[in-house]
Amino acid sequence: MKEMIKKYLYNNYTISLLVAILLNFLIESFSRHSVVAALNYLVHSPLVFLYNTLLILLTLSISLLVRRKVFTFTAISVIWLAGGITNGIVLNNRVTPFTANELKLISSTFDILEKYFSKFQIGLIILGVALALIGVVIAFFKAPKSRDKVNYKKAVPMFLGGILCFFCLTQGALKTNVVASYFGNIAFAYLDYGFPYCFTNTLLNTGITRPANYSEASVDQLKEQLASSESTTIGGSNLVANNDNQLMLQKKAPNIIMLQLESFFDPTYMKDLKFSEDPVPNFRKLKEQFSSGFLTVPSVGAGTANTEFEVISGMNLEFFGAGEYPYKSILRKTTAETINYDLKDLGYSTHAIHNNKGTFYSRQKVFKMLGFDTFTSVEYMNVEELTPRGWAKDKYLIKPILDALKSTENSDYIYTISVQGHGDYPSTPVENHSKIKLSGFDDTERLNSFEYFTNEIHEMDTFIAELISALSLINEDTVLVMYGDHLPTLDITNEELANGDMFQTEYIIWNNFGLEKQDANIEAYQLGAHVLDQLGIHHGTLTNYHQQFKDKADYQENLKLLQYDMLYGERYVYDGVNPYEPTKLQMGVNEISISEVYQDEEGQFIVKGQNFTDSSRVKINDNAHETIYVDSNTLKVPDYTLNEEDQFSIQQVTVTNHVLSTSAKYKVGQEEENNQFYDQGFEEGYQAGYQAALEAMNPPMSE
Repeated sequence: MKEMIKKYLYNNYTISLLVAILLNFLIESFSRHSVVAALNYLVHSPLVFLYNTLLILLTLSISLLVRRKVFTFTAISVIWLAGGITNGIVLNNRVTPFTANELKLISSTFDILEKYFSKFQIGLIILGVALALIGVVIAFFKAPKSRDKVNYKKAVPMFLGGILCFFCLTQGALKTNVVASYFGNIAFAYLDYGFPYCFTNTLLNTGITRPANYSEASVDQLKEQLASSESTTIGGSNLVANNDNQLMLQKKAPNIIMLQLESFFDPTYMKDLKFSEDPVPNFRKLKEQFSSGFLTVPSVGAGTANTEFEVISGMNLEFFGAGEYPYKSILRKTTAETINYDLKDLGYSTHAIHNNKGTFYSRQKVFKMLGFDTFTSVEYMNVEELTPRGWAKDKYLIKPILDALKSTENSDYIYTISVQGHGDYPSTPVENHSKIKLSGFDDTERLNSFEYFTNEIHEMDTFIAELISALSLINEDTVLVMYGDHLPTLDITNEELANGDMFQTEYIIWNNFGLEKQDANIEAYQLGAHVLDQLGIHHGTLTNYHQQFKDKADYQENLKLLQYDMLYGERYVYDGVNPYEPTKLQMGVNEISISEVYQDEEGQFIVKGQNFTDSSRVKINDNAHETIYVDSNTLKVPDYTLNEEDQFSIQQVTVTNHVLSTSAKYKVGQEEENNQFYDQGFEEGYQAGYQAALEAMNPPMSE
């Protein structure tokens, strides 16, 4: 008996398997914030648990190839545990889990720590990391080292055989749906398929795999078909060819405003819920009057940036790696052809607006790669009212939209990203919050969460009416495309929805010049082409492709071919050269400038100027100073005495002190001439529109 115990229990392979099981259980306990939840996962998904255990075991088998087996074994174990703990910390503060892409953006991770943790908690995190590193270093020097040399003839084939067996196991697991290769909701995927598999997938499975039929000839064939189809549509469209054979608009095209509404959907699609009043009366009425339909989005509960990417680029996210965010991967390296670049070819100016911080998803960098001219983030808005969960209300988007419209004389493409409907949603009632009451769920906490969400959606519905009222007063043809980015994080299932699909939101194409109502159910990556088709615009590689070939049998196959060529291939479609340069992104459309500085009678230092916000910070010479926001024309700097030799400027900073932009310098007696980018003044329509926005008028459509 003792010999059996010694042979099997103390066998290295047995120990490795037991350690892998323990590590997997601990990782899932940290990730799920509960030992009970991890046990439940083990019991209800034993095959998934076993698969993840074998994945960990495979990584531990690296110790076969080295003499420092104990150190290697310990280091790999610490790395897995650190990943599980990090994921648990991340999920305690946001919806989306920890992915491998974030290892590439470690500076951004430090940038957001102060928002989520106190200084004491940050100190504990740093201490924990330091102790782990010290432990690994001690293990390196103190752990026993094998006296025998590694038998590579035996060890290498065993290790490679393990990789081959695991590869075959993975293929079987994918075919039998034990795990999946595409994550519609990355948060749900981590719960369903385990942290080890999902994290490894985000590490190894990125980008678009090379299509089997990829070649210069296959792309040239598609290119010829696209050129032929575009030329055949010019005569009946809003485009003509000039003397240089460039496509030009026959007349000034309408402004196009994309309004991506955070977590917005019609709550009455929930079969079991009852409402004291209609939560989205304006949206419902607009559906009856204008082109609308279901919009299939790439994610559920989270992934705003991915819906955004599909709409702007026209690319299908399913061809990318599981759970991948192109904003965090390929768009850090290269530009991509988008509706922005295509419309800029036709004389449009392009603007992005978001009532959240400018560094979220690194948009201040990514938007350069997508062809935006300006980006107005929350740091360039004066937001005076937040939701109970701390998100800016969407009504503050109206003024930036109108600012963007008036900032240029040509047509504008404005991509607006809302945030008010963002989770998480409280499971207990919020005092003086809910005008609309809900019933129908036995689960009181879930009902409270839905009630909170529904009332925020109701306010967003009111915002839609206010925005349309403001736009209706402007004497310019305008299209407003409204849609939800994804369903909320409320554990909604297909069975609970009247439409039966939790990947569907809805869209509406409002306009003020009588476009024909054309209802259709479409994918998010088809939305831009669908809108431009109704406007008679067929310019752009993927825009034209979607318009002309969406009903073809090889539509998806060739779409993948084009996407691969445009981002990862030889760019045959562009004759081998990427024609799209990053834009010189201007933060905000309104110039921030200083007009006067002085010491008042009470000895306070005052800075006067224009377009200040509560994110404005006064920089004196090379140092930023504590700044008190008074109003959009006035800032105060405590404990400073005016020195006429000093130079002053205004920085716009995020809550984590990331500098987004800096104004021109100002010096007493040597004032630089202000840069008059936006001196056109308001037309009557814009003035009326602003008045409508500022008065926050009652939504007339619901009366």
